[in-house]
Amino acid sequence: QVKRTKFDSTKPLGSAATEKEVRALFSLWNSALATGDSRIVASRYTKSPVLLPTVSDKTRTDFDSVKDYFDTFLLKKPQGTIVDGHISIGDGWANDSGIYEFTMGTTGDKVKARYTFLYVQEDGVWKIQHHHSSVMPEEIAMGKSITEDEVRGLFSLWNDALATLDPKKVAWRYAKKSVLLPTVSDIPRTDFASIEDYFTHFLQNKPQGE
Repeated sequence: QVKRTKFDSTKPLGSAATEKEVRALFSLWNSALATGDSRIVASRYTKSPVLLPTVSDKTRTDFDSVKDYFDTFLLKKPQGTIVDGHISIGDGWANDSGIYEFTMGTTGDKVKARYTFLYVQEDGVWKIQHHHSSVMPEEIAMGKSITEDEVRGLFSLWNDALATLDPKKVAWRYAKKSVLLPTVSDIPRTDFASIEDYFTHFLQNKPQGE
């Protein structure tokens, strides 16, 4: 359940702003994610923003392109928390940078990333002018160790996805460049759409694995 923020985004922050008020702008954005509506999320950004998203190589610089990114990202039902944040405030702007962690409601996966939000007022409302989000560099360079129990847990997550009977939720368990050689099909599946297509039919059997 998302905690509602009472912060008024039209309230001028100015030099007397508190860190709590700036952090509340993140809560507004996070609450927008919880609606599952990409239009509401995109409306948290200015008319000419710069969004450098976590899971896309494309820079988003207007409402339509920001909405397009969240059309896909919101399918995972993400919710974020600040792990380590640093706030600075100036004349007409506020910056919040650090590390946040997302919990994906569809899979239970947790993903940490670095972030920067630059807030400015547009038409009297505080909005996101610049948003940069990137995966943790050490995890890319070194990889993360994993235990046998955690590996077995990944099977359980896949099996739980089967139990939902939702082919999209199962397909989200696969990497972008995965190769699925399925049990009851002679066609290799190598992208989200083809994997979803396979499970659309396979899930009619209501399978559960052990």
